[in-house]
Amino acid sequence: MTCYRGFLLGSCRRVAGGRAAALRGPGAGGPAARPRLGGDGDGWRHLGHGQPRELAGCGSRPDGGFRPSRVVVVAKTTRYEFEQQRYRYAELSEEDLKQLLALKGSSYSGLLERHHIHTKNVEHILDSLRNEGIEVRLVKRREYDEETVRWADAVIAAGGDGTMLLAASKVLDRLKPVIGVNTDPERSEGHLCLPVRYTHSFPEALQKFSRGEFRWLWRQRIRLYLEGTGINPVPVDLHEQQLSLNQHSRAFNIERVHDERPEVSGPQLLPVRALNEVFIGESLSSRSFNINRVATQAVEDVLNIAKRQGNLSLPLNRELVEKVTNEYNESLLYSPEEPKILFSIREPIANRVFSSSRQRCFTSKVCVRSRCWDACMVVDGGTSFEFNDGAIASMMINKEDELRTVLLEQ
Repeated sequence: MTCYRGFLLGSCRRVAGGRAAALRGPGAGGPAARPRLGGDGDGWRHLGHGQPRELAGCGSRPDGGFRPSRVVVVAKTTRYEFEQQRYRYAELSEEDLKQLLALKGSSYSGLLERHHIHTKNVEHILDSLRNEGIEVRLVKRREYDEETVRWADAVIAAGGDGTMLLAASKVLDRLKPVIGVNTDPERSEGHLCLPVRYTHSFPEALQKFSRGEFRWLWRQRIRLYLEGTGINPVPVDLHEQQLSLNQHSRAFNIERVHDERPEVSGPQLLPVRALNEVFIGESLSSRSFNINRVATQAVEDVLNIAKRQGNLSLPLNRELVEKVTNEYNESLLYSPEEPKILFSIREPIANRVFSSSRQRCFTSKVCVRSRCWDACMVVDGGTSFEFNDGAIASMMINKEDELRTVLLEQ
């Protein structure tokens, strides 16, 4: 028997430029879940330069180019906007807000500067689209809904990786492209976005789309089902509510008081797809790659022990240690187009009663049964579902859930 504190289902997938997309995944608290594995998935799908696999209904031209007629731009909420909204009911003046931020150790002028940079880059995206004769809608998180997605031929996420995950979360049509543009490259990594140079030269990107000078990238996503006793398939938007763990629990209870439907025991397909990760557990922090990666110090210590125990004449220099470290960490990364899942178990409890034989593995399907009392399942760090004792989650890769995005040269 194995007892787990948390269960992180995610993927340290490679992204454009060979970097790893950072993953969030909480896990801590108490006995949480037991995974059951499906078969491993493998295989690459190579696509020709600018050659989409399917063009119907996506605004693509016969020559392989792509020029949408209608685009929705999903703009992130900047920290400055968030702080304004947070205290809007207190009717604070700008001077009051400045003093309040100073008390919290935040710079009002710094937040305002980043806000202006983001806003300027969003306006550049909008102007570039309109100059091409493309009809545009600009929306924020609260206005971004299924009707808006249906209206658009393509979705552009103007922000960072978090905005890209938000934009992708409501797109269930695998033929509808979702494109990320990093609107604050100095402060945002933007693994899932276009190369930084296109932030300030977006018309060039549009021209490349039109001429077919790009590659379609089909990112795999995780499909989720919930079944069992006491499940609640109603999602909670963590970004909107900014809930603490206790508030999060109360929010679920409130939902249930007003929900008079009988408890559902059969599998319920959840209305979201995970592009980045799924976390199951009783806290809300961590990242898949960072959970599994090793530091050069740890590798050096292990090699020194192996050298002593095996009487090895292994020359331990810095170059060797870094080479071994990098090779191991690189093994955690894989293409976003590969149809497989990496699951990781954070902080498994190991003692004379419980043991853990495997803490991570690649697979194509995972089923988890909850043994938690106050746990949740968080999808891409923004959408949460209650996941307590009696609930069963099934997660798998399905071809129909692929996210269509693009790769452009640097």
